[in-house]
Amino acid sequence: MHPTAERFQEKLRELGAAGEVRELPNSSHTATEAAVELGTTVDRIVKSLVFLAGQKPLMVLCSGVNQVDTDKVAGVVGEPVGRAGAKTVREATGYAIGGVPPVGHAHPLRILIDRDLMTHSELWAAAGTPNAVFPTTPDELVALTGGEVVDIRVDD
Repeated sequence: MHPTAERFQEKLRELGAAGEVRELPNSSHTATEAAVELGTTVDRIVKSLVFLAGQKPLMVLCSGVNQVDTDKVAGVVGEPVGRAGAKTVREATGYAIGGVPPVGHAHPLRILIDRDLMTHSELWAAAGTPNAVFPTTPDELVALTGGEVVDIRVDD
């Protein structure tokens, strides 16, 4: 297993998570790629996205089929929100874009969780590299992250 994925697996164990990191033979860099590789639906893939609320990094865990409505996120956090660049993502989380997990970050982050993720029995999230994922449940995701479940998706 890739050393970064191994390190993340250890973090999951420390946190008491039930899931095991799984490395996929092909890239799971995007939610669609991950869903295809796992034989699941895109809405069960957790996208870990980093935004800046003012100058402070903020993580949004979003269903793979949804886009984040930054106005809704700004309403929750009380200040304007914009996407973080690759350097900020790595500094805040310790991981590169495409493999950012929902927990185990370099620095504590406020975490918002897309309420649409709560409708599934099983979810899959990144585990440190573009090819590594781990299974979780909505309740476990909330417990592991301490995240706030909110409505953050762009409405059709």
